Amino acid sequence: MWSSIENLFKIPELKKRIMVTLGLLALYRVGFSIPIPGVRLQEFLDLRGATDLATGGILGFVQQIGAITGGDWLGGSLFSLGIMPYISASIIFSLLQKIVPSLEQMAKEGEAGQQKLNQYSRYLTVALCLVQSIFIYKTLPRGPGALLPADAWGMSVFLTLFISLTGGTILIMWLGERITEYGIGNGISMIIMAGIIARMPRAAGNILSHYFINPEPTSGRTPEMGVLLTGGLILGYVLMVMAVVFITQGTRKIAIQQAKHVRGSRVYGGQRSYLGLRVNQAGVMPVIFASPVMGLVGGVLADSIIRALIGHHGLHVDVLNLIFGNLKPGAVFYVMVEAGLIFFFSYFWTALYFNPAETAKNIKEYGSFIPGIRPGKNTSDYLEKIMNRVTLGGAAFLTVIAILPMMLSMVLKVDYIVVTFLGGTGILIVVGVALDIVQKLEAHLVMRHYDGFLGAGRRRIKGRRR
Repeated sequence: MWSSIENLFKIPELKKRIMVTLGLLALYRVGFSIPIPGVRLQEFLDLRGATDLATGGILGFVQQIGAITGGDWLGGSLFSLGIMPYISASIIFSLLQKIVPSLEQMAKEGEAGQQKLNQYSRYLTVALCLVQSIFIYKTLPRGPGALLPADAWGMSVFLTLFISLTGGTILIMWLGERITEYGIGNGISMIIMAGIIARMPRAAGNILSHYFINPEPTSGRTPEMGVLLTGGLILGYVLMVMAVVFITQGTRKIAIQQAKHVRGSRVYGGQRSYLGLRVNQAGVMPVIFASPVMGLVGGVLADSIIRALIGHHGLHVDVLNLIFGNLKPGAVFYVMVEAGLIFFFSYFWTALYFNPAETAKNIKEYGSFIPGIRPGKNTSDYLEKIMNRVTLGGAAFLTVIAILPMMLSMVLKVDYIVVTFLGGTGILIVVGVALDIVQKLEAHLVMRHYDGFLGAGRRRIKGRRR
């Protein structure tokens, strides 16, 4: 392992790419220390902590959205929006390509069509920045450390906020593109991973403060419990990473037999290959879709509906709290609904990007077949049946990943940020991007006659499906 790392810096081009990647990621993190014009950042953060913004409702919802991609919507910095607007725009256009024929045709035009789609995505990114800037403008604390005194807020302040946040997002996009072009791996994915990993010191500081610096023996927060908790979290994280790697790399192999062709006295074809169907075909997308929806329904909409029904229909507050209280994180009904959404989005996203009929048609056109299955519709039905079963296992795993931090936070009675790295979108993104980076570094080493990270003759790591 150490010799493989040493070999990375023996290749001038690869060494340069690694240094460029690290330098641009460091520049990205510096942006979170640059305040929005008019904000005294430390006073702002102190005021935000004192008002406890992440307690639910719209504030908790926007915090959860920012956390998915490593941003900090209420952080008061230039990069508060993170890369989320661009990610959202890209997902929207990915879905539209399957619905709008003109966009689907544009995507098939090669590099020129892709450049047009990227341009449209950037326009939509600015529009999303506008919407998200409105959310932040409405939720920023007012007082010492805020943009301006309470009586001076207006259009000029909003424009300052919008231009600053939009410029920050565009700059992050530019940094991601430079990493992709001159660095290692996909730049946008690297930036998301860097934002998620940057939250680890805050989690470590939380444990240090509550268990070692300011222990509370009456509530069980003692240094001894802190040591046990830290050791358990590290062991749990290692085991969870192993499980995520196992599922991410797992595939269901389907044998593909090539038909034999006789030309004179020679026989051509007859080779057998395999079609690999990933267990987690949808990747992290189901959790990314389900988590904000539950945050919106369980927080923002639930509170609004309760207030509206009490005000207009006079319904008893206890009845409404009983109904919507089960939509709060940790409730049984909440977990069931979130699990249902993850299963739904897993099948939806898989159906969107895996077409059994088209795959069966390609197999037939290449003169191949699945042994024991007739070409055409029978092959399509067989592939759909296998994919449905495989997706069931992947969706179940994603459900466990999504609800595990919430359950651990309630059982262990620790802050959510301490256990958030044991599940959710964070660990899926970090492990997926890490596998992709290792695969690209290994490709560089093997291309220059090195053994790679796994040594000669070992199984190669498969790249991440984006």
